[in-house]
Amino acid sequence: MFPARCAVVALTLFTFIASLAAEQYPARLVTIVAPYAAGGGADLIARLIALKLGERLGQSFLVENRLGAGGVIAANSVAKAAPDGYTLFMGASTQLAIQVTLHKKLPYDPAADFMPVALLASVPFVLIVHPSLPVHTAGELIRLAKERPGQLSFGSSGVGGPPHLFTELLKTMTGIQMTHIPYKGTAQAMNDVVAGHVPLIFSDLAPAIALLRDGKVRALGISSAVRFAALPEIPPLAESGVPGFDAVSWLALVAPAATPAAVVDRLHAEVKAIMAMPEIQRQFVDLGNIPLASPPPQELQRYVASEIVRWGRIVQQAGLAGSE
Repeated sequence: MFPARCAVVALTLFTFIASLAAEQYPARLVTIVAPYAAGGGADLIARLIALKLGERLGQSFLVENRLGAGGVIAANSVAKAAPDGYTLFMGASTQLAIQVTLHKKLPYDPAADFMPVALLASVPFVLIVHPSLPVHTAGELIRLAKERPGQLSFGSSGVGGPPHLFTELLKTMTGIQMTHIPYKGTAQAMNDVVAGHVPLIFSDLAPAIALLRDGKVRALGISSAVRFAALPEIPPLAESGVPGFDAVSWLALVAPAATPAAVVDRLHAEVKAIMAMPEIQRQFVDLGNIPLASPPPQELQRYVASEIVRWGRIVQQAGLAGSE
């Protein structure tokens, strides 16, 4: 009886201390680790969120860019960090879903090692081609690819990234064959598409918008199931030749798995309030993202698990499982 009573007292004390810590959080600098290069769209989003969290919570939120291995280094450092809410990770579907199947042995488990705080945005991509390619719709591209099996090439920012996997999904859904040319980053791949060395690529919207407006590339369709507000003239691929196509990247703020629920819930509420601000929504759209109203952390946890399964299937179909 006595040990049981001690256990109850200990649990009550722990709950009280955790609640008190959450009320005082944050008492010092909070670091948001981002696996992106400074100045890119995802990095700017991380900085927007950090700035607003700092304003609302009266404490500094610092974005730290840790590059390398497709974000594995950054994600793993946060997965192993103290679960106290002072080290967070601004990750994408690449680090939080795709890499589980892509890597032979990932040093962290996105489903077990992180507690989602908030889903921020979905990131549609646009399928663009060099103007010399004689196609104006996804349907025309599919017909051309079937007439020239394996002869068309496509660029990407690297093996297993969204531009690569979105094209692999397109190939699987339409039965076409194209040759993959991976680059070390989006900028290099886009430069070769603009120069006409590579005929097509799935690009995130931020670097593509100016090129589209200048006529240096042509858009065949957007990867999301719905049109993007800033480019309503570009139809979803699902409407322009590939029924059912729906593929987006996404951005989420996560914490180490054992972070106190009260801290996670407070961060979730603050981020959700930030994402409801009209000026933040405008800035997200300007950066090529669709701002989202995040589901609660527990529901988001289930969403991440479902995305691991979904993208794992696509990685396997592309023959890329365990390739990294």
